[in-house]
Amino acid sequence: MTRQPKITFIGAGSTTFMKNIIGDILQRPALSGAKIALMDINAERLAESEVIVRKLISSLGAKATIEMHSSQKRALDGANFVVVAFQIGGYEPCTVTDFEVPKKYGLRQTIADTLGVGGIMRGLRTVPHLWSICEDMMQVCPEAILLQYVNPMAINTWAIAEKYPKIKQVGLCHSVQGTAMELAEDLDIPYEEIRYTSAGINHMAFYLKFEHRQSDGSYKDLYPDLLRGYREGRAPKPTWNPRCPNKVRYEMLTRLGYFVTESSEHFAEYTPYFIKEGREDLIEKFGIPLDEYPKRCVEQIERWKGQAAAYISADKIEVKKSKEYASSIVNSVWTGEPSVIYGNQRNNGCITSLPDNCAAEVPCLVDENGIHPTFVGALPPQLTALMRTNINVQELTVQALMTENREHLYHAAMMDPHTAAELDLDQIWSLVDDLLIAHDTWIPQWARIEKKVRAA
Repeated sequence: MTRQPKITFIGAGSTTFMKNIIGDILQRPALSGAKIALMDINAERLAESEVIVRKLISSLGAKATIEMHSSQKRALDGANFVVVAFQIGGYEPCTVTDFEVPKKYGLRQTIADTLGVGGIMRGLRTVPHLWSICEDMMQVCPEAILLQYVNPMAINTWAIAEKYPKIKQVGLCHSVQGTAMELAEDLDIPYEEIRYTSAGINHMAFYLKFEHRQSDGSYKDLYPDLLRGYREGRAPKPTWNPRCPNKVRYEMLTRLGYFVTESSEHFAEYTPYFIKEGREDLIEKFGIPLDEYPKRCVEQIERWKGQAAAYISADKIEVKKSKEYASSIVNSVWTGEPSVIYGNQRNNGCITSLPDNCAAEVPCLVDENGIHPTFVGALPPQLTALMRTNINVQELTVQALMTENREHLYHAAMMDPHTAAELDLDQIWSLVDDLLIAHDTWIPQWARIEKKVRAA
């Protein structure tokens, strides 16, 4: 009998995402008999996920087996691959806190899961839990590959590499391939005819090349067409979300000469240019969707109620391939069939204009020997400069976590481009105080402050 991999999914209560990843894996012939271990702390959501995975297996005629765990360590025991997808603190209370407390200071956000005070707090909540997974992996599956789908991706990846350098890990996001698909749509070109190279940091990588394959085998640079489409009002086309018209990235293309891979709603809060007190004209002009992430959370929670009921009552579940890289990685490592993905790992000189220890997002070759990031070299100086403003925040947050020095959380907020553009130093210190107090037991003991200390 052919040996099959054990794939552990931590955070399996993220049922829709779990369904996509496991569905992708089970559609690959070499993986259809995999052992799937699902783990979540929410027993109800875990039970829903079990029903759905069993129906996935049945619908695909796969021979996979499934086991359920409330114990993280037991779920990890003997794993070959570990997929992680969770949100510490959830929409309520923690995401609500990340938005509502800054609003009291006039600091408005769109997504708040990657950078800014929201991203810093999310990293503070999340990294200790990722470290606990790494600690268990070192004991029960030290050779497994960690496929990490958690935000803030760059902070998480950096922090894992610092504390657990022996863990084989990659941070995975769908923004590179997702945005390429959006741009192909804007240009009315089939995605399969597009060739691109992207590099940078997660949520702030740029397409260094974006080209269209011609009938004679040559390639045409598509940047002039993207610029022309924006200036003539033909691009961007309406997106899946009418609240997010995607104008910020096109505007930045006109200023930087390159297109960023993460969405306009994200990018608007990674820079100091678009969300400004008293500048509602900018919000209107670029369609900045303030408070977008809380709205999505509410919609997703409501949508899931109907989806879960439909999946559970259905005899079969339709399985479509997603655009996620996880199954491609598992297949390549397990079978030796090579693939190329975009992944986040310790830079280690891949991008020479960025620090070696930061988390870089670059093309990676995957084969039976694992994940191999490729050499990119120096980025255009304007892109490097912009990324460094975000790396400053990431580095200080990781330093706070590594040294358990709370002061670095204030330093991280102080260096954040959007926060610094809106608030003075006293406001920044007071805001971080308030966020740490509000998060209380959701954050490590060393980061907590008592209300009486704040009042003093």
